Amino acid sequence: MTTPTVDVHAHVLLPEVEALVDGVSGLAEARALDALRNGPEALAVSGPMVRERIPRLTDAAVRLAAMTAQGVDVQLVSPSPSHYHYWADEDTAEKLYRLANEATAAHCSAAPDRLRGLGLVPLQHPGLAVRALDHALACGLAGVEVSSHAPGRDLSDPAYAPFWSRAERTGALVFLHPFGCTLDERLDRWYLSNTVGQPTENAVALSHLIFSGVLDRHPGLRLIAAHGGGYLPTHLGRSDHAWRARPDARGCAHPPSGYLKRLYFDSLVHDPHVLRELVRVAGADRVLLGSDFPFDMGTEDPVGALRAARLPDADFHAVRGGNAAALLSLE
Repeated sequence: MTTPTVDVHAHVLLPEVEALVDGVSGLAEARALDALRNGPEALAVSGPMVRERIPRLTDAAVRLAAMTAQGVDVQLVSPSPSHYHYWADEDTAEKLYRLANEATAAHCSAAPDRLRGLGLVPLQHPGLAVRALDHALACGLAGVEVSSHAPGRDLSDPAYAPFWSRAERTGALVFLHPFGCTLDERLDRWYLSNTVGQPTENAVALSHLIFSGVLDRHPGLRLIAAHGGGYLPTHLGRSDHAWRARPDARGCAHPPSGYLKRLYFDSLVHDPHVLRELVRVAGADRVLLGSDFPFDMGTEDPVGALRAARLPDADFHAVRGGNAAALLSLE
């Protein structure tokens, strides 16, 4: 196995970001809404879970040791989605993305041969998006991480057109990782906000990018969808049918299923049969190893989870690291 094993879904916790927003108007309200949407039972579990993982989230040496134990050579490290803070005003958002980009780059600099990073973009202020992407790239990061939507805006919003253009032109990676869900109180028990909410948000966000024609206008985008793209890749028959049957569903030039091969997906689907289907419909060259390191909704053994899908040898090695090594231009 000469190609490195590459995990594209791993997170870093940035205390500097939380210190920046502490006490800023809007934070208390955002936290209260987040607590409501997750529910008290989930918060009682999540707090201790995150605290136990702080060394792996903040200490590069601890991270590297954990990677070695997992058989992972390289991680693509993105800020914890809890750092999005899409409620923040423009001045705070500018400070936040700069701090997040610089702190992520500093974390990765501890082992540049094993850690590559992604920055943040304040989607609530589209006018800052290109500047934030340029700053991330100037910091030596491979691209940026975004959520599935911002307050009042979906990823299909025309205001993001300059951002998509710059991402395509620079070859930056854009990692789509939802945080929160617009189904609101219907998901505030049994951790449905994550188990159902995250794959739903992935499916909705990707559908916006496909049906709106964003991917037609920017065919060179290098976008990675977390959580295997959610429900969309394995349920695209209905989208294709709508595209054929209804003129109001024909904002894209081709049937929606054809766009899967323009996207990348991580392998974190928690079911070997679903992973096999994802590889079948998207192509083995479009699936990348992902673990959601080090959170409990991820996997401690991403290579083992991939092996359980019993893919052909060439496909296994492509997903294990070949595809990501090409995206990241690894030796």
